[in-house]
Amino acid sequence: MALALQAAPARQWRALTGTRKMVKPMTESILSSHQADPANRSRLRWRSRRGLLENDIILTRFLDAHETELTDEEVDALTRLLDLSDNALMDLVLARKEPEGEVDLPHVRALLQRLRIA
Repeated sequence: MALALQAAPARQWRALTGTRKMVKPMTESILSSHQADPANRSRLRWRSRRGLLENDIILTRFLDAHETELTDEEVDALTRLLDLSDNALMDLVLARKEPEGEVDLPHVRALLQRLRIA
């Protein structure tokens, strides 16, 4: 009985809107392109705003120049870098340190090279 009551609002919504929502397989939503979703691009740009002004300037300028050409692999690398603290990120960008642990991946190293050049 409770299951029928929970499903009723969804049916009413579909009846009112005349639509049926198609659910994408999980792998398709995970593998969706960064470039195809403006919300993902905005989220990445927002996360690039850092507390340390130097990081903020470097990342913002990099995205201004290269955001439209970033591959999904490069977006993953940038996301991993953005998970770091400001000081750890600055040390990597300025080549004071090299990536260790979870960020010691080939695509992260390649993106760091691009950040260091930019």
